[in-house]
Parts: sequence; C-alpha cells; structure tokens
Amino acid sequence: MGLTPVHFFSHGSTMMLGEESSSADYWRKCGDEALAHGIRGVVIMGAHWDCYGDQIQVSTNPNPDKSPVAYVHPSKYVDYKLNPDLATARRCVDLLAKEGFNVSGNDTFGWIHDVYLILIRMFPNGCPPTSIISLNARYDPHYHMKVGAALRRLRAENYLLIGTGGAVHNLYRNRWAPMLRFRDNFAMDTPPEGWALGFRQAVEDVILKSSGPRLRRAMTRLMKHPEYRDAHATDDHFMAAMFVAGAVGDWEDEGSPAVLGAETWELTNMCNSQFTIGTWGSKLG
Repeated sequence: MGLTPVHFFSHGSTMMLGEESSSADYWRKCGDEALAHGIRGVVIMGAHWDCYGDQIQVSTNPNPDKSPVAYVHPSKYVDYKLNPDLATARRCVDLLAKEGFNVSGNDTFGWIHDVYLILIRMFPNGCPPTSIISLNARYDPHYHMKVGAALRRLRAENYLLIGTGGAVHNLYRNRWAPMLRFRDNFAMDTPPEGWALGFRQAVEDVILKSSGPRLRRAMTRLMKHPEYRDAHATDDHFMAAMFVAGAVGDWEDEGSPAVLGAETWELTNMCNSQFTIGTWGSKLG
C-alpha cells in the first residue's frame, strides 16, 4: 500500500469555516482523495489544545462537544456529527508511551474549531474516524517532531496524518477592522507587511525544497528566523508544522514531493498556506 501523504494546513480564523476560498476548495480536494483511497481514519494535531508539564494527551471522549466559534452561523457546524476513533486513540497512546512520552487519554476533551473546521471542509458528507493529539505547552519543536515520528508508522496503515496550525499566524498584528465592521476577513486595503511576506516565503522554501531529515532540521531552524516572532507571537500554531515534519521526515521520506496546494490571506497579515508532502502510494524506502 505504501505511505499516505501528510498535510500541513493553516486553518486561519474561524471565518474560514463560513466563507468560500481557494483553501476551502483544496481541503475538499484532499478529503475527496483520501476517501477515494479508502483511508482508515485521520490522526490530527491542532493548535488550540495543549498540556502542562511534560504531558501529552489523546482525545478519548466518545461523545465530544464542539466549542462554539465566532462570526460563523451555527448551521455551518452545529449539526456536523463528529466521529472519534477510540481504538486508534488508544493505539496512539501506546505508540507514544513506547517512545517515552508521558501520555494519557482524555475522555472529557471537547473538539475545537482548529480540528473540526478542517474536517468539515475536507469531509462535508461525514466525518471519518478521527483521533486528536494534543500539544505540549512548552512548545518544544523537537518534542512535537518526535510525536510525529512516533506516529509516522500509521501512514503505512492507510491513516491520514494532518497538522493544522498556521504558516503566518500572529493575531496581535492582524488588521481586524474590516472583519469587525463588515464581516470581511479577506479585505486587503493594504498589502501584507514585509515580515509576513518574508516568513511566508521562508516556510514555502523549507517545505518545497527539503525532504527527509533535512526537512526536520530546516523546520526547527525556522523558529530562529529573524521574522519568526513577528509571524508567530506565540508558538502554538507552528507546532503542528513540527508534527508534520516528524511524520514525513524519516530517511525513507527523502525525495518526497511537496506542493503548496492553496494559499489564502486573511486580515491583511495572516497567511493561510496549505501544504501536502508525499503522494498516495508513496513507496517505502
């Protein structure tokens, strides 16, 4: 069967659930491809759930609620039925524990828009079995890369691994007035600022021009980029990229093709880049 591709998706603001965009079209395309290839389920790391100390958790809630989202009509998400994959969640706990993580299940966690926004857009006709992996609040890039590496073997079992965070995601430096006044999150009365354009380009260069272990090293170096802190006031939305690099950064992944499938700018300075690394049926070794 080979290995499934891995996605790094920038989920953007909550309005990416309610408004049409090229990113939404790409998410749907990736979901259709996953269903056509008969995926067993989705394993996803978002940006809005993290654990203190050295902990990491996996959602084991059999009936999770959805956290409400702003500026999106409830009809867009309230009736979408979530599909937690408890068996695979326990498998993820076991795989992470074998790699030395302080990991446990969480049977009360409610799903947040960073995850179900992507699932609704990818799979509008029904949520596939899904397991959610938390972040760790120390935001150590190597820690989250190791999480992806520990779960990489699931790609060979036809699971789709996704990291949903942000390429450029600094809420403090967005321009909110058009959305607050006119509900227009795509308004661009000025171009993005130089720091946003610069870091956006750095992320694209790393993902499209690196593979295997070189991708892992290059992704961690991005956190030392001179414009990183402008692009990410907090580290949470970049940990999903580290998870992805871990899942697709083995020696066997050397030479894996990567594509920038879509890109949507929001709130002037937030860049929602959508990347896919690897192809369906990629050969092992």
